[in-house]
Amino acid sequence: MAIDKNIFIPANVQGEFWTDERCYITEIHNCDASPESSLAVARVEPGVMTQLHSLTGVIERYIVRQGEGILEIDGAQQKLQVGDQAVIPAGATQRIENTGSIDLEFYCLCTPRFFPDSYVNLEA
Repeated sequence: MAIDKNIFIPANVQGEFWTDERCYITEIHNCDASPESSLAVARVEPGVMTQLHSLTGVIERYIVRQGEGILEIDGAQQKLQVGDQAVIPAGATQRIENTGSIDLEFYCLCTPRFFPDSYVNLEA
């Protein structure tokens, strides 16, 4: 019996990659078989603040797994540490700064799934 590609999805072999957002991304799940969501891990080095941006039509959830930082959403700031979660509404301006001494790593759960076209650079 053949494996249904809509149920079983092979591992992402791309691995971690650098983005113009000033962070590293590892996509865990982002495929046509699951358009309702995508999941990635973001890694921000100590002292780095990501690019001010928004996501058109995409709600993003952060779940911190390592480090600490300050998340800014529409100008409001909140300190985040391991285990903290944040929900970023679609279209909200956002960025995060690593205020710790180790890499800040967090899961990024997007609904619907993330597409590069949804990313709006607000520093351009």
